This record gives sequence, C-alpha cells and structure tokens, in this order.
Amino acid sequence: MGAARWALLDCTDRFQDLQQMRALMAEHVQLASVVQVLPQLFSVHEVFSHTLQLLHGQHLLEAHAELMMMEHLRDDILSQLHLRGLSSAQATVLSYFSGLQELNESLAKQLWGIVGSSLQLVREDPVLFVTAIRIIEREEKIDDTLLLDATFLPPGRPKGWRQKFYHVLQETITAAHFNAIRMDAEGPGLARHLAALQRDIVSELRVVKDLMVQCVPAHYNILSVCTATYHRALSSHLQDILREDLDKQALFLLLEWVLRMYPSPEVMGHPDLLPEVDVSSLGPLISPELVDQTERKYVEKVKASVLEWMQRTLEVEFKEWFREEEPEVDHQGFFQSALPVIVVQMLSENIQVASLITDSLQQKVYNMALEELEAFLGRLREVLVQCGKEHQKDRTVPKHYVPYLLAMLNNNLALSSSIPSLNPNAACREVPVSLRAALDKMQKKACQLLLEELLLDLQPLYVQLPSRKWLSGSQLVNSMCEVIDKYTKDFSHVRKPAFTLLLMESELLVASQYLRALMQKKMVCKSKEERGQFCDRLLQDATQLRELFCSLGLDRSQQSLEAVFALRELICLKDPALLSLEVLGFITKYPDVSDEHISTLLDLRGDVSKDVRHMVLEMMAQNPQPLPEGFRPIFSTILVPAPELPFCLRKAKCA
Repeated sequence: MGAARWALLDCTDRFQDLQQMRALMAEHVQLASVVQVLPQLFSVHEVFSHTLQLLHGQHLLEAHAELMMMEHLRDDILSQLHLRGLSSAQATVLSYFSGLQELNESLAKQLWGIVGSSLQLVREDPVLFVTAIRIIEREEKIDDTLLLDATFLPPGRPKGWRQKFYHVLQETITAAHFNAIRMDAEGPGLARHLAALQRDIVSELRVVKDLMVQCVPAHYNILSVCTATYHRALSSHLQDILREDLDKQALFLLLEWVLRMYPSPEVMGHPDLLPEVDVSSLGPLISPELVDQTERKYVEKVKASVLEWMQRTLEVEFKEWFREEEPEVDHQGFFQSALPVIVVQMLSENIQVASLITDSLQQKVYNMALEELEAFLGRLREVLVQCGKEHQKDRTVPKHYVPYLLAMLNNNLALSSSIPSLNPNAACREVPVSLRAALDKMQKKACQLLLEELLLDLQPLYVQLPSRKWLSGSQLVNSMCEVIDKYTKDFSHVRKPAFTLLLMESELLVASQYLRALMQKKMVCKSKEERGQFCDRLLQDATQLRELFCSLGLDRSQQSLEAVFALRELICLKDPALLSLEVLGFITKYPDVSDEHISTLLDLRGDVSKDVRHMVLEMMAQNPQPLPEGFRPIFSTILVPAPELPFCLRKAKCA
C-alpha cells in the first residue's frame, strides 16, 4: 500500500495532462456534432430563398413547413450549445440564421393581411383564411410546448400569434367603421351614418355567425369576440359624437338609436343573429349617467326651441289685436284665437316625441313644458299690462280692445282645460299649483283690464252723484244700466266660468263705486224731506241695478248692492237715538266697515249730534267684528276723504 501510495504521488503531474486531454476531447466531440449538421447548415440559405419564393407565391403552408424546419434546426443547435455552455458559438449560429427573422416578418405580414380581409375572404374563398388559421394554430402549439420546458426558450418565442390574430381582427373592425373622419353629426348626415352602421354591423355579424365560425376552432369564440368588438368600438364612437355640440334632432337620433334601435330586431336582436348573439350580456352601449346627461341636453335644446316658438306666437297674437276685425268666434259664439291650440299642440308633440325614447325623457320634457308654459303666461300677462297702458293713452287703439281681452279669457280657460292632457301619466292629471296660480293671475289681469274699461265709462256718471239733480230723476242710473248692459252683452262672448266671474266683479265694482261716490261728502241732507227724497232715490237706484244683475243671471245672494239697501236704512232711520242699534246691525253684516265710513254716513243724514256720533263710534269700538271666512269685502276698498281743516281769512281771528 505504501508503494502504491508513492507511485500515485509520482503520477500527479501526469493526471494534469489527462485533464487537458479531457478538455481537448470535449472540443472534438462538439466539433463532431457541428460537422454532423454541416450539410443542413450549408443548405440554410438555399432553403431561405425557396421559402421566400413560396411566400411570394402564397403557398403559405409549404413555406411555413420549411420555416418550422429551419427554426427546429436552429433551436436544436442552440439547445445543444446551451447545454454545453458554448455561448460564443450560439452567437455565431444566430447570425447564421438571421434570415429567419425576415421570413417570419414576411409570413406574419401576409397572415395579418389575410386576417384583415377575413370577412370578405370567408364569403368569397375561405381557403386562404383557413390556411392562416392553421399556421397560427401550429405556432400556438409550438409556443405551448416550449413554454412547458422552461430550460431553454429560443429567440422570438413565444410568438403569440393567436392573440395577434384577435388584435388585428379587432383593429380591422374598428378602423373600417369607427376611426374614419367624423361625418356631419347633425340632421341627415348623422341619420345616414347610423343607418350605415346598422346595416354593416348586422351584415358582418351574420357573416361571422354563418361562415367564419366554421373556419376557426371552437375555442376561438369568434362570434363573441367580434360582437364584443363591435359593441366596444361603437360605444367609444358614439361617446365621441356626443362630445360635439349637437342640435336637438341629432341628440334625439342618437338616443333613439342607442336605446331603441340597437337592442331591437333591427340590429343586435336581428333574427339571423339569435340566439348566439345576446345583447343583454354586453352591458349598456352608453352608461346610464351619459344617457341622463344626453337627455338633459336634448331637453335644453327643446326648451330653446319652445321658447322661440312661444315668443313668435305671442308676437303674432298681439299683432292681430290691432286689426280692424273682431277676433274669430267658435261655433257657440265665444271669442277665441289660435294661441291655446298652437301652444298646447307644440308642447304635446314634443312630449309625445320624447315618449318614443324613454319614460324618463318624456317626464323631463313634460316638466320643462309646464315650466315654459308658466313662464309664457307670465310674459303674456306682461304684454297685457303694456297693452292696457297704451290703450289708456288712446282708447281708440286697438279698436276692438274689449273683444280681444274677452278672447284672452277664453284662451286662458282653454289652456287650463288642456293642461291635464299633457301629463303622460293618465292617473295623475292635476294642474301643478304654481301653474294654476299663473293661470289665475292671467285671468285676474284680463278681468281687471275689462273692469277698468267699464269703470272709465261709468266714472262720468258717478261724478254726478250725490247731487240735487240726481235726487230729482232716474236718468243717471238709467245711463249706468245702459253702460252695464252694453258691457255684459260683450261679456256673453266669454265661457261661463269667466262670464260669471266678470258679472260678479262688475256688480261689485258698480256697488263699491256707488258707495264711494256717496261718501265723497258732496252733499248733506238739509231737511227731513230731503233725507226722505235721498232715501227714495237710493231705493230706486239699488232696486233697478239689482234687477238688472238678476236679469243677467246673478243671484241676489251673490250681489254686493245689498250694502246700498243697508246703508239706506241708516239714513232713513227717523230717531237718531236708535242709530247705535242700527249701526250694530250694519257692522255685523259688513265687518269691514270702519268708523270713518260710519262717520261719513252719519254726516249724510245732516241731523246727528256730536253726542250721538260719539255714542255710535264708542259702541263700534266696544264691538269689533271679525271677518268671517269667505267674506267678500266692499267697504275696505273705499277710501274716505280726510276731514277738511278750518280755513281762516285772517289768522288773528282764528282762536
């Protein structure tokens, strides 16, 4: 053992020589491996040239087979070199096979060109498309195999051509319909564009469903992919259009197309696409928030249009006031104009059009219509006021001022009765409170202007009473009745609710003005006989006026002239000491009467002492009368002249 040990120690240097021999032998083995593939390597450039020829001749399967063979050769060599750690040799091999990159790019270019024309190819000649799919699937299998072996991954792998197929197909669809320069997004231009989209989407999805599906493996889910692509691209395209400042017609077209047309049997619900295409699984074409925003834009555009139209209608209406003819009458003889029909029809049409889209849009348009109608009534009232002011300056202009005011009252009634029909909810047809108030204001203003006309014609007559001339005859009240009768004949051209109101207001005006005239302190009864004559005249006037209004259809219980009869009783009372009781009964009937009114009435008698006056006023102070609910005031509208101060010619004589 010792001898062996010394012998081995003597061979140490020789062992080092063996290490060098082992390394040299490994190099020779590698060279031998390279020598074995030299015949194939020498043919690489020739194969490159042949493969390019095949590609140019569109012999894609053969070209791809040679390409795979050369890639396999390269990858096999690189794998062996990788295992042996010969990185320098790998670089040489890669440079030698650099032509593969060009072949790959050339083949890919042809493949993506085929994919880009796939919808046309599957209709005309699907062979080329099927060839492209087969090549893509070959490459996918190679990618999958190499990815399973993580020790070595050749350059350019994984190619991911299936994903590239989807990407190219999606880009082609998008570019064909949605990336072009935007068309005129207003009116007919947008309508044509949407019609073209409708036609193309249905046509192309039908091709995918009936033809392309048969040309690709089932796991491609090609119909779902294409459907989702159209949906996403269309959604983005429509959002781009909606960013523009569109008119109301364009906004309506978009809303109708998105919410009604797109999911309908005309597009995604087309019978030829069912049941494979399920539009409900794709989600909304545009978000609910964007739908709401677009609806509001549409309503704003409609509002501007309605405002302009209403203003034009208002201008035309008041131009007609200055015609030489009276306003037109309906079959019942009531004055009218086209204004309510035009306004209601315009609003109704806009509400009905909105119903073709969604209930929410219809409700938005309905709310806007009521707001605009309320604003319109306000503008109409302002024009009435202005027209009334101009008429006061020259009562001959317009010539038929009263008939047109009466027509306006009928128009107001027509509007009031038509408003409920605008409500899309048939179960809720009430007129909103604010709009009802606007209608009431409009009616009151027209009535006020009519009563002002009546008052202007009555005023010269009221100025004459009370007077000695008035006491001596009935001509004054006869003239009043003639004026009232003339106006009420005009009022008969108004429908009953407004006619009754005018009649009541006219009677109140006549009564209050009669009382006002009495309280102007123009006359004081100088004797018992004159007081009796005064009371007789009051009785005759009040009776004649009351009978006139009764004949016109106003019941005695609705008349304010009863106050004249009550006032007469105060003046006719023979014993002034009983005035307190009589006044107490009077203020019970007319709680709005003031002590100034009573004091003035006592002055008319001409025989009331200061003590009696004081007693009466004291009694009134002790018995204040509350105004009952629904009481129609008359005295509170009458102002009593202030008492005259004593006038002195010489200040020195005034105590």
